[in-house]
Amino acid sequence: MSIFSIFHFASPATFYPVAGKLIKWFWPIAIILAIIGLTIGFLFAPADKVQGEGYRIIFIHVPAAWSAMILYIAMAFWSGIGLAFNSKLSFMMTKAIAPTGAIMAFLAIWTGAWWGKPMWGTWWVWDARLTSTLILFFLYLGFIALQSSIDDVRKADKAGALIALVGIINVPIIYFSVEWWNTLHQSSSVSIRNGSTISPIMLWGMIIMALSYWIYSIVASLTRLRIIILEREQNSTWITKILIKNK
Repeated sequence: MSIFSIFHFASPATFYPVAGKLIKWFWPIAIILAIIGLTIGFLFAPADKVQGEGYRIIFIHVPAAWSAMILYIAMAFWSGIGLAFNSKLSFMMTKAIAPTGAIMAFLAIWTGAWWGKPMWGTWWVWDARLTSTLILFFLYLGFIALQSSIDDVRKADKAGALIALVGIINVPIIYFSVEWWNTLHQSSSVSIRNGSTISPIMLWGMIIMALSYWIYSIVASLTRLRIIILEREQNSTWITKILIKNK
Protein backbone atom coordinates (compact mmCIF):
# COMPACT_ATOMS: atom_id res chain seq x y z
CA MET A 1 0.00 0.00 0.00
CA SER A 2 1.53 3.33 -1.06
CA ILE A 3 1.57 6.48 1.02
CA PHE A 4 -0.89 8.03 -1.41
CA SER A 5 -3.46 5.28 -0.84
CA ILE A 6 -3.16 5.84 2.92
CA PHE A 7 -3.90 9.55 2.49
CA HIS A 8 -6.83 8.53 0.29
CA PHE A 9 -8.53 7.04 3.37
CA ALA A 10 -8.05 10.33 5.26
CA SER A 11 -11.12 11.67 3.49
CA PRO A 12 -14.35 11.34 5.53
CA ALA A 13 -16.20 10.36 2.35
CA THR A 14 -13.78 7.47 1.74
CA PHE A 15 -13.45 6.30 5.32
CA TYR A 16 -17.17 6.37 6.15
CA PRO A 17 -18.05 3.15 4.25
CA VAL A 18 -14.79 1.50 5.38
CA ALA A 19 -15.74 2.15 9.00
CA GLY A 20 -19.13 0.57 8.40
CA LYS A 21 -17.53 -2.62 7.07
CA LEU A 22 -15.06 -2.79 9.97
CA ILE A 23 -17.87 -2.46 12.50
CA LYS A 24 -19.72 -5.44 11.00
CA TRP A 25 -16.61 -7.62 11.27
CA PHE A 26 -15.42 -6.48 14.70
CA TRP A 27 -18.70 -6.67 16.64
CA PRO A 28 -18.97 -10.49 16.68
CA ILE A 29 -15.23 -10.83 17.33
CA ALA A 30 -15.49 -8.62 20.43
CA ILE A 31 -18.47 -10.58 21.76
CA ILE A 32 -16.85 -13.98 21.16
CA LEU A 33 -13.61 -12.90 22.84
CA ALA A 34 -15.51 -11.49 25.83
CA ILE A 35 -17.38 -14.77 26.30
CA ILE A 36 -14.15 -16.78 26.10
CA GLY A 37 -12.27 -14.42 28.42
CA LEU A 38 -15.01 -14.33 31.06
CA THR A 39 -15.38 -18.12 30.92
CA ILE A 40 -11.67 -18.59 31.53
CA GLY A 41 -11.53 -15.92 34.22
CA PHE A 42 -14.59 -16.92 36.22
CA LEU A 43 -14.81 -20.66 35.63
CA PHE A 44 -11.43 -22.15 34.75
CA ALA A 45 -8.80 -19.90 36.34
CA PRO A 46 -7.83 -21.07 39.84
CA ALA A 47 -8.48 -19.03 42.96
CA ASP A 48 -5.64 -16.76 44.04
CA LYS A 49 -3.67 -18.15 46.99
CA VAL A 50 -3.79 -14.79 48.81
CA GLN A 51 -6.93 -13.02 47.56
CA GLY A 52 -9.13 -16.07 47.06
CA GLU A 53 -12.07 -15.76 44.69
CA GLY A 54 -12.27 -11.98 45.10
CA TYR A 55 -9.37 -11.43 42.74
CA ARG A 56 -11.52 -12.36 39.71
CA ILE A 57 -12.60 -8.74 39.33
CA ILE A 58 -9.19 -8.21 37.69
CA PHE A 59 -10.52 -9.83 34.50
CA ILE A 60 -12.76 -6.78 34.19
CA HIS A 61 -10.64 -4.19 35.99
CA VAL A 62 -7.23 -4.68 34.37
CA PRO A 63 -8.42 -4.69 30.72
CA ALA A 64 -10.46 -1.55 31.46
CA ALA A 65 -7.41 0.19 32.94
CA TRP A 66 -5.23 -0.84 29.98
CA SER A 67 -7.90 0.32 27.53
CA ALA A 68 -8.29 3.70 29.25
CA MET A 69 -4.57 4.37 28.81
CA ILE A 70 -4.33 3.03 25.26
CA LEU A 71 -7.37 5.02 24.13
CA TYR A 72 -5.86 8.21 25.52
CA ILE A 73 -2.64 7.48 23.64
CA ALA A 74 -4.76 7.00 20.50
CA MET A 75 -6.47 10.35 21.16
CA ALA A 76 -3.11 12.08 21.51
CA PHE A 77 -1.85 10.40 18.33
CA TRP A 78 -4.83 11.50 16.24
CA SER A 79 -4.67 14.97 17.80
CA GLY A 80 -1.05 15.27 16.73
CA ILE A 81 -1.88 14.11 13.19
CA GLY A 82 -4.79 16.55 13.07
CA LEU A 83 -2.67 19.52 14.13
CA ALA A 84 0.25 18.56 11.88
CA PHE A 85 -1.76 17.94 8.71
CA ASN A 86 -4.97 19.88 9.48
CA SER A 87 -6.85 16.61 8.94
CA LYS A 88 -10.58 16.79 9.60
CA LEU A 89 -10.91 13.04 9.96
CA SER A 90 -8.16 12.93 12.61
CA PHE A 91 -9.95 15.47 14.75
CA MET A 92 -13.19 13.54 14.30
CA MET A 93 -11.44 10.36 15.35
CA THR A 94 -10.16 12.02 18.52
CA LYS A 95 -13.66 13.19 19.41
CA ALA A 96 -15.10 9.74 18.69
CA ILE A 97 -12.61 7.98 20.98
CA ALA A 98 -13.08 10.22 24.04
CA PRO A 99 -16.43 8.90 25.39
CA THR A 100 -15.29 5.27 25.20
CA GLY A 101 -12.04 6.21 26.94
CA ALA A 102 -14.02 7.95 29.69
CA ILE A 103 -16.17 4.84 30.15
CA MET A 104 -13.09 2.63 30.42
CA ALA A 105 -11.45 4.96 32.96
CA PHE A 106 -14.64 5.04 35.04
CA LEU A 107 -14.95 1.24 34.85
CA ALA A 108 -11.33 0.87 35.98
CA ILE A 109 -11.92 3.18 38.96
CA TRP A 110 -15.23 1.56 39.93
CA THR A 111 -14.01 -2.04 39.71
CA GLY A 112 -10.81 -1.02 41.48
CA ALA A 113 -12.89 0.33 44.37
CA TRP A 114 -14.94 -2.87 44.39
CA TRP A 115 -11.72 -4.88 44.65
CA GLY A 116 -10.16 -2.50 47.16
CA LYS A 117 -12.95 -2.68 49.75
CA PRO A 118 -12.37 -6.34 50.77
CA MET A 119 -8.61 -6.21 50.15
CA TRP A 120 -7.73 -2.85 51.73
CA GLY A 121 -10.80 -2.34 53.91
CA THR A 122 -11.77 0.87 52.11
CA TRP A 123 -13.35 1.87 48.81
CA TRP A 124 -10.80 4.58 48.04
CA VAL A 125 -7.37 5.78 49.06
CA TRP A 126 -5.35 8.62 47.56
CA ASP A 127 -2.93 6.10 46.15
CA ALA A 128 -0.63 7.22 43.31
CA ARG A 129 -2.12 4.86 40.74
CA LEU A 130 -5.73 5.48 41.80
CA THR A 131 -5.24 9.24 41.83
CA SER A 132 -3.50 9.35 38.44
CA THR A 133 -6.25 7.17 36.95
CA LEU A 134 -8.85 9.58 38.39
CA ILE A 135 -6.95 12.43 36.71
CA LEU A 136 -7.12 10.48 33.44
CA PHE A 137 -10.90 10.21 33.85
CA PHE A 138 -11.11 13.98 34.43
CA LEU A 139 -8.95 14.59 31.34
CA TYR A 140 -11.47 12.66 29.27
CA LEU A 141 -14.35 14.62 30.79
CA GLY A 142 -12.49 17.89 30.32
CA PHE A 143 -11.88 17.12 26.65
CA ILE A 144 -15.56 16.30 26.09
CA ALA A 145 -16.77 19.38 28.04
CA LEU A 146 -14.39 21.75 26.25
CA GLN A 147 -15.38 20.54 22.80
CA SER A 148 -19.07 20.81 23.68
CA SER A 149 -18.64 24.38 24.96
CA ILE A 150 -17.08 25.77 21.74
CA ASP A 151 -19.47 26.38 18.85
CA ASP A 152 -16.80 26.75 16.17
CA VAL A 153 -15.92 23.19 15.15
CA ARG A 154 -12.38 23.95 14.02
CA LYS A 155 -11.55 25.85 17.21
CA ALA A 156 -13.11 23.08 19.30
CA ASP A 157 -11.02 20.48 17.49
CA LYS A 158 -7.76 22.34 18.05
CA ALA A 159 -8.51 23.13 21.69
CA GLY A 160 -9.39 19.50 22.36
CA ALA A 161 -6.24 18.35 20.59
CA LEU A 162 -4.09 20.52 22.85
CA ILE A 163 -5.70 18.99 25.96
CA ALA A 164 -5.10 15.50 24.59
CA LEU A 165 -1.44 16.21 23.86
CA VAL A 166 -0.73 17.91 27.19
CA GLY A 167 -2.54 15.20 29.14
CA ILE A 168 -0.51 12.38 27.59
CA ILE A 169 2.13 12.94 30.28
CA ASN A 170 -0.29 11.35 32.75
CA VAL A 171 -0.22 7.95 30.99
CA PRO A 172 3.40 7.02 31.91
CA ILE A 173 2.72 8.35 35.41
CA ILE A 174 -0.13 5.84 35.75
CA TYR A 175 1.96 3.00 34.39
CA PHE A 176 5.08 3.62 36.50
CA SER A 177 3.32 4.93 39.63
CA VAL A 178 3.71 1.64 41.52
CA GLU A 179 7.46 1.75 40.83
CA TRP A 180 8.08 5.43 41.47
CA TRP A 181 6.14 5.71 44.74
CA ASN A 182 5.41 3.51 47.74
CA THR A 183 1.73 2.76 47.16
CA LEU A 184 -0.97 0.40 48.39
CA HIS A 185 -1.69 -0.71 44.86
CA GLN A 186 0.08 -3.93 44.05
CA SER A 187 2.81 -3.89 41.43
CA SER A 188 1.93 -4.95 37.90
CA SER A 189 1.47 -8.70 37.53
CA VAL A 190 2.02 -8.37 33.77
CA SER A 191 4.64 -6.04 32.29
CA ILE A 192 6.65 -5.74 29.13
CA ARG A 193 9.99 -5.77 30.96
CA ASN A 194 9.37 -8.41 33.63
CA GLY A 195 6.85 -10.66 31.93
CA SER A 196 4.05 -12.27 33.94
CA THR A 197 3.97 -13.35 37.58
CA ILE A 198 0.55 -15.02 37.39
CA SER A 199 -0.42 -18.49 36.17
CA PRO A 200 -0.67 -18.97 32.39
CA ILE A 201 -4.44 -19.56 32.43
CA MET A 202 -4.99 -16.31 34.38
CA LEU A 203 -2.74 -14.50 31.90
CA TRP A 204 -4.60 -15.90 28.90
CA GLY A 205 -7.95 -14.95 30.39
CA MET A 206 -6.73 -11.41 30.99
CA ILE A 207 -5.20 -11.05 27.52
CA ILE A 208 -8.35 -12.34 25.79
CA MET A 209 -10.50 -9.98 27.83
CA ALA A 210 -8.17 -7.10 26.96
CA LEU A 211 -8.48 -7.94 23.25
CA SER A 212 -12.27 -7.96 23.56
CA TYR A 213 -12.17 -4.54 25.25
CA TRP A 214 -9.89 -3.11 22.57
CA ILE A 215 -11.96 -4.44 19.70
CA TYR A 216 -15.13 -3.19 21.39
CA SER A 217 -13.45 0.22 21.74
CA ILE A 218 -12.73 0.21 18.00
CA VAL A 219 -16.34 -0.66 17.23
CA ALA A 220 -17.74 1.99 19.58
CA SER A 221 -15.34 4.66 18.30
CA LEU A 222 -16.00 3.89 14.63
CA THR A 223 -19.76 3.92 15.23
CA ARG A 224 -19.49 7.30 16.90
CA LEU A 225 -17.14 8.50 14.15
CA ARG A 226 -19.72 7.72 11.49
CA ILE A 227 -22.29 9.78 13.39
CA ILE A 228 -19.85 12.70 13.69
CA ILE A 229 -19.09 12.49 9.96
CA LEU A 230 -22.80 12.59 9.13
CA GLU A 231 -23.28 15.62 11.38
CA ARG A 232 -20.34 17.60 10.02
CA GLU A 233 -20.68 16.62 6.37
CA GLN A 234 -24.47 16.76 6.20
CA ASN A 235 -24.43 19.37 3.45
CA SER A 236 -22.01 17.41 1.28
CA THR A 237 -23.17 15.81 -1.96
CA TRP A 238 -21.88 12.37 -1.00
CA ILE A 239 -23.93 12.41 2.22
CA THR A 240 -27.05 13.27 0.25
CA LYS A 241 -26.41 10.33 -2.08
CA ILE A 242 -26.04 7.96 0.88
CA LEU A 243 -29.27 9.17 2.46
CA ILE A 244 -31.17 8.78 -0.81
CA LYS A 245 -29.70 5.29 -1.33
CA ASN A 246 -30.75 4.17 2.17
CA LYS A 247 -34.36 5.38 1.84
